[in-house]
Amino acid sequence: MASTLGTYAAPLVNDAARDLADSIIIAVNTTFTVASRVYSSIPGSRIFAKYVKASYQNDPYRTLLEICLVIFMIWYFGGKKHKPGDDELQLTEKEIQELIDEWEPEPLVPPLTEAQRTELDKIPVISGSSGSKLKLVDGRERINLASFNFLGALNNESTKDKAIEALRKYGVGSCGPCGFYGTIDVHIELEQEIAKFIGADAAIVYSQGFSTIASVIPAFAKRGDIIVADAGVSFAVQKGLQISRSTVKYFKHNDMEDLEKVLEGIQRDQIEKKKPLTRRFIVAEGLYANHGDICPLPKLLELKNKYKYRLILEESFSLGVLGTRGAGVCDHFGVSGKEVDIIAATFSNALSSSGGFCCGSKEIVEHQRLGGQAYVFSASLPAMLAVAAVEGIKYAESHPEALARLRENAVVMRSTLLKNVQQVQCGGVEDSPVVHLRLRDHRFRNREDEEQALQEVVDEALRNGVLITRAKYVNDQELFLPPPSIRIAVTAGHSRKEVEKAAAIIATAVKKVLKGRK
Repeated sequence: MASTLGTYAAPLVNDAARDLADSIIIAVNTTFTVASRVYSSIPGSRIFAKYVKASYQNDPYRTLLEICLVIFMIWYFGGKKHKPGDDELQLTEKEIQELIDEWEPEPLVPPLTEAQRTELDKIPVISGSSGSKLKLVDGRERINLASFNFLGALNNESTKDKAIEALRKYGVGSCGPCGFYGTIDVHIELEQEIAKFIGADAAIVYSQGFSTIASVIPAFAKRGDIIVADAGVSFAVQKGLQISRSTVKYFKHNDMEDLEKVLEGIQRDQIEKKKPLTRRFIVAEGLYANHGDICPLPKLLELKNKYKYRLILEESFSLGVLGTRGAGVCDHFGVSGKEVDIIAATFSNALSSSGGFCCGSKEIVEHQRLGGQAYVFSASLPAMLAVAAVEGIKYAESHPEALARLRENAVVMRSTLLKNVQQVQCGGVEDSPVVHLRLRDHRFRNREDEEQALQEVVDEALRNGVLITRAKYVNDQELFLPPPSIRIAVTAGHSRKEVEKAAAIIATAVKKVLKGRK
């Protein structure tokens, strides 16, 4: 009986399945037919269909990609949107008040240590204008060896008169960036004068000295580029290297053999790993602020030409100091300023003004007018300071005797110090006006203890008529923190007798401090 029913039921099931399949096919065909008629009634539909057919016939991956994109768009726009505050933790008024009572704001600046507070209390206060000599609020006059007034031109009467005249004509400042409405005739004159003084094709003027080199480097070096820098560069140069986000490699301070090893290593690595060519720079200083020595420019030029690098020189301390004209390290070695790709410096030292500049080819200068951040986004240099910088250049050119006296005073300072006290060493070359006085043959507990001893020397010298200062660093941000020192800035504004007297006072102060620490 069961088998008989199965025999009759099987055809019935098959017929029902076929009928269902036929119904589905008919429904699908009808739907496509209706959709085709509706689509055909749309203007331009045939052209679109022809384009789709031609685009997709041999590109199934494109079809799959666009289907995925359509699905993503439907999910993105049709999904549930997150609203701020949906998952916010709800607190009661009591809990909120308890959190407020427990909260203690962090100080804006870290608290001063006892040594820092003592040093701050002892900072001398100047009464009147600064210069080769100055008067403090106690009424006594001191020999000033703490400022970078290398040529002694800080109180030049001609510079004062021209600056006052510019102040009355142009006002205090433009209050606008150079590229907008901040550039006036005195800025153009300053750019022409500094380019002529350095021996470069063109120059661009920045309104802040510190940010000049920190803006010049990242204007040309970007992520992926290579910079090989001297380990003794100053803090401003370090900031420029950091902002550039380039690959930075350091060579030992003023060690040209180590520099060549670094350059050879980079070249070998590029060949072995088949790395693409990138922009490459060597960065050095003309006269190193942290060491007082001079870069070997001829060797730097030889290596940069051999390995196809561009050379960036920071000349804030060599400008107005080195060379027969005071035009910097290029003038010192008898090299044309055009052989160095980029020269940057501040006007704040020997030229007794403010702001900074960058010299190079016309293309290098014009690039910075749109790519130098400190140029584009800063108000231009006040007119009176631009005029003062022009006068500083003229003073350096017209007073070659000041350069000769500056070098003579530097030699006298070093020789007198080393003659009168044996427990010191004077960093830098013989005729460098930047003298780093460091204590030797004496054991200190730590860096802080050594700095405290140097500060005691500074205080003792001040009591006896000489103003000097310790070399200050941002200890936790310096890449290669120099050893503690007293930085003596020799100037041409002092006579030989004044330099000898100041050196003797400093030597006596060193002896007294070290004797009291035995």
